[in-house]
Amino acid sequence: MENKPYLAHIAADGREQTVLAHLTATAARARRFAQPFGGGEQAALAGLAHDIGKYSEAFQKRLRGGPKVDHATAGAAECLKAGQVSAAFAVAGHHGGLPDGGARTDPPGSATFLGRINKAEQGKLECADAWRDEVSLPAPARLPCENDAAEAMFFIRMLYSCLVDADYLDTEAFMTGEERAQGGATIAQLWDRLQAHIAKWSAPQRALDRQRNAILQQCIRQGEQRDRGLFTLTVPTGGGKTVSSLAFALAHARARGLRRIIYVIPYTSIIEQTAEVFRGILGEENVLEHHSNMLYDIQEEADPRTVRLSQATENWDMPIIVTTAVQFFESLYACRPSQCRKLHSIADSVVIFDEAQMLPLSYLRPCVFAICQLLKYYGVSAVLCTATQPALAPIFEDFLPGHTAVELCPPAVCDWELFRRTTIRHVGRFSPEELAAQLNRQEQVLCIVNTRKSAQEVFARLTGEGCFHLSTLMYPAHRRAQLEEVRRRLRAGLTCRVVATSLIEAGVDVDFPAVYREQAGLDSILQAAGRCNREGGASAEESIVTVFESETQVPPLFATAVGVGRQVMAKHSDVASREAIRDYFSQLLDLKGEQAQDVQHILHTMRDKSRLLPFRTVAARVRLIDSPTQTVYVPLGEGEALAARLRAGERSRSLFRRLGQYGVSVYAQHFAALERAGDLEVLEDGSAILLNTALYREQTGLPLEADNGKALFV
Repeated sequence: MENKPYLAHIAADGREQTVLAHLTATAARARRFAQPFGGGEQAALAGLAHDIGKYSEAFQKRLRGGPKVDHATAGAAECLKAGQVSAAFAVAGHHGGLPDGGARTDPPGSATFLGRINKAEQGKLECADAWRDEVSLPAPARLPCENDAAEAMFFIRMLYSCLVDADYLDTEAFMTGEERAQGGATIAQLWDRLQAHIAKWSAPQRALDRQRNAILQQCIRQGEQRDRGLFTLTVPTGGGKTVSSLAFALAHARARGLRRIIYVIPYTSIIEQTAEVFRGILGEENVLEHHSNMLYDIQEEADPRTVRLSQATENWDMPIIVTTAVQFFESLYACRPSQCRKLHSIADSVVIFDEAQMLPLSYLRPCVFAICQLLKYYGVSAVLCTATQPALAPIFEDFLPGHTAVELCPPAVCDWELFRRTTIRHVGRFSPEELAAQLNRQEQVLCIVNTRKSAQEVFARLTGEGCFHLSTLMYPAHRRAQLEEVRRRLRAGLTCRVVATSLIEAGVDVDFPAVYREQAGLDSILQAAGRCNREGGASAEESIVTVFESETQVPPLFATAVGVGRQVMAKHSDVASREAIRDYFSQLLDLKGEQAQDVQHILHTMRDKSRLLPFRTVAARVRLIDSPTQTVYVPLGEGEALAARLRAGERSRSLFRRLGQYGVSVYAQHFAALERAGDLEVLEDGSAILLNTALYREQTGLPLEADNGKALFV
């Protein structure tokens, strides 16, 4: 192309961006993103190399409507020639995703990394050498985290994140003609807002409030004094854990120059509550709530703050992020640009794992490995935050020897007896009829059972007004409306009897004078107890949590936890003590063993010497919710119009997120039964809409057969 510059992009208004301009700007952004973890030079190399394949006649024709061109492999091959494997993988995957490494025998052009390299080495790329006249690729030194295969994969994802985000942002800025607005207030400004919020607690009168204030002040002191590292925050229910953990995070970020605070929470119900608290303290423009049920609608006249929040879901460029464990950990093992783009924003952050006892056992070791990588190389401080602290020290010791967790609120500071609000008693076996009779004798009571079938059986035997059923057989919008009515009746002193599965246990803000809990793991029993006398309006002696056995067989999913829970409750007079909780989790992890803590062999696969960096294989295996269910959309309320849009052929992330509020997850046999009966409309893409809406009952949702009642936490 004599006398004509090679172009990377042409905007709608005819403006042109040269390849050199794009490479230079992308490299500068990527370098800046990777500086917090020492990867700036590797990121700059990846930024300069990622689009050198655009120096070709074929790509210039592509810009004007020609066929697609592989413009990524050329840069990957050049990085590999220079011995820069990390940059090579990042460049190779910057559009289609990080590939599996493959083998040298892979056919040229196959989907693996080495298949693509073979294609380049055989001269089968369209790229010319013209890039050499304009671009000089640096040769950065390798980093320690690139020497171990599992650590190298983690580093490459972080590097890849820097490249992908830099590439997207530079392209977007050129195409729109303007840079994105920066996200949110500074940590110092957020600290001032928190101080204004907690000022009213400076002179508490009640003993309980004085203890909460002591916990809060202890967390602030620890945040200011401690270096970056691993922490636990073990505070009993009612101890003000949410605000105290935020206070630690802001104090710590302010003292140590950290950039943002990320809350990782198991259930969307807790996320919604936590995000609302943070918005009230810090301002809604500073809090990004990012999970499958949260949608930021971008209309033509959208509020600039909504646009900013929507954009921030792509790269987490906000000071406060509230997200799910699924979103967080699956992204850290992902291979696609859309999932990985935000990863570099985790570096130099305080990451708080709320309800840490609910880290999924099947992926516990990969999750802890990921936390340890963030601690070791990426400047993160991590806090395991819960009233029932899991016994994870041995696993952390495996991956990060000598790195002991610091308890932010030791027993000398926190008087657990002051927060004791219930008496837990263990009774015998109840039939559904006997259990319902017990519940019918009480005006306000919560009963939590282990399966959805049990919930429906017990609920069917309740009498009188004010009886409610909550389970995942009800679509989320319906459950949320029922919960609001439950809270209203509790506040008004009206009759309110609720039968639910475990979805109500973790963090759902309800306050019953009495709770019944089917025998379960000790953590579940204590979480259930947190729904009894939550506000401390009655004495512990009159606030009874009754643990009972049912006549139904324990579901296999819960069997080990139930067995260990029984043993620990028989052994400890105070089952809510730290000693009992530590004993429970230690026994549970010992019985399950290492294999049960990494059921998909993620860590072994990453370190398997017969495989070269298997990014796609690993990403496909990391599914924290491994539930063999299918979603049925219920066209009731707003769901009716959303289902009509689906039938009309609309397919968008926005639509499916909205539909998720009207979806019920059912197991394969139930789905098949509904389909055989003609009660489902299954569309070409597999989406299913309930045709016979008369099946869906206002009180109980879909009337299905027995299955486990664990809540989904997407």
